[in-house]
Amino acid sequence: MIAVAVLMFALLLLALAVAAYGVALFNALVGVKHQVDQAWANIDVLLKQRHTELPRLIEVVRSHAGYERELLQRITELRARTGQGEPDGTRLAAEGALSRDVARLLAAAEAYPELKASAAYLELQQRISALEDQIAHRREYYNDAVNLNNVRMEQFPNMFLTGIAGLVRRDLFAATEQERRELDVGAMLAH
Repeated sequence: MIAVAVLMFALLLLALAVAAYGVALFNALVGVKHQVDQAWANIDVLLKQRHTELPRLIEVVRSHAGYERELLQRITELRARTGQGEPDGTRLAAEGALSRDVARLLAAAEAYPELKASAAYLELQQRISALEDQIAHRREYYNDAVNLNNVRMEQFPNMFLTGIAGLVRRDLFAATEQERRELDVGAMLAH
């Protein structure tokens, strides 16, 4: 009788330990999910600020007739495709392309002394450059959070609780193939 009681007590302790481990694991996975959401929200704030500043930059640049019309048109189109929504592959690619084209626009401005002398342009250039730097830093944090999310989804025994905890596989905010290629500023200025 005592042996049965000891066995039942041991089984109860084991069940409590397994339940406590499951709760701790579930809570950790929920924390990972929210870390990814927070990291994206931090980037999204900056993307919205950039989204707000770009029309002002485009107007300042357009006021200098004939300046990089094709690039301005592409930036305007990309801006229309970004600025809202979840960080899916399509939005991340559009945001990356927008960052690249804004950098090209700022680099190409070196060929236009009257534009570089504009106080409004210089203010916007500094503001957008600062935003791009902040986006790059927060992009690293976001990618770290996404990597942890995706790894935890594949780890044993986490994989059994990821669906219940609401984790879904996320895309990294990675450079596109075009962004990986070396930038030829000389060719951009020749246009």
